[in-house]
Amino acid sequence: MTAGATKISATRREDFGKGYARRIRQVGDIPAVIYGHGEDPKHVVLPGHETTLAARTPNAIFDLDIEGETVLVMVKDIQRHAIRPEIQHMDLLIVKRGERVEVEIPLHVEGEVAEGAVANVELTTLLVEADAIKQPEVIEVNIEGREIGEHVTAADVVLPEGVTLVADEETMVVNISEPVILDVPEPGEEGDTDAEGNEIVEGGTDKGDANADEAEGDVVPASEESDQAGESHDSDNNKQ
Repeated sequence: MTAGATKISATRREDFGKGYARRIRQVGDIPAVIYGHGEDPKHVVLPGHETTLAARTPNAIFDLDIEGETVLVMVKDIQRHAIRPEIQHMDLLIVKRGERVEVEIPLHVEGEVAEGAVANVELTTLLVEADAIKQPEVIEVNIEGREIGEHVTAADVVLPEGVTLVADEETMVVNISEPVILDVPEPGEEGDTDAEGNEIVEGGTDKGDANADEAEGDVVPASEESDQAGESHDSDNNKQ
């Protein structure tokens, strides 16, 4: 279970627009919006380093001190920088102590399947309902000894005390199957090729060269052709 709420001091944000939000991030802080329970949205500025550390926990709970006003919130959405490990903006949902909320809890698969079987994880988080302050950080899924053809659905997952399932009971979590064997041809099965892609035949001659020789036939130098033609002419004169 979570250890409770992290205390964080925040300041109200009076100015808006991309330019102001950019200046907030340039000094290492994080712009955020607070909403929920029918209240008007509150725009605040959070301390960057402290908030980033606290937000590592999924569905983190913050006990905010906004210039003397205390607000209990849950991290609902985080917008991160595309390249740098920075938080660009946060959405915070107002919660009450003892209130139950719907949250996505990470799943952790443990155990070894039967010999020769493979576990295919189909789901990494599970939608449940839990106490906002006492929600689990992770839900364990045990697959020890599972055989080929078996599977674990959302209904099969053992939930911690006080946590109820919201996701469809038939949702596949882990599927146990046979390993997939790829049919890779043996070397030479489809013909070896040289660097230019020509298929090499027995004897070291590739088909490309063989075909070229057949097409060209025997090549006779031009000088030899002239000599042969002259000899033929002389022979005809002698016969006369």
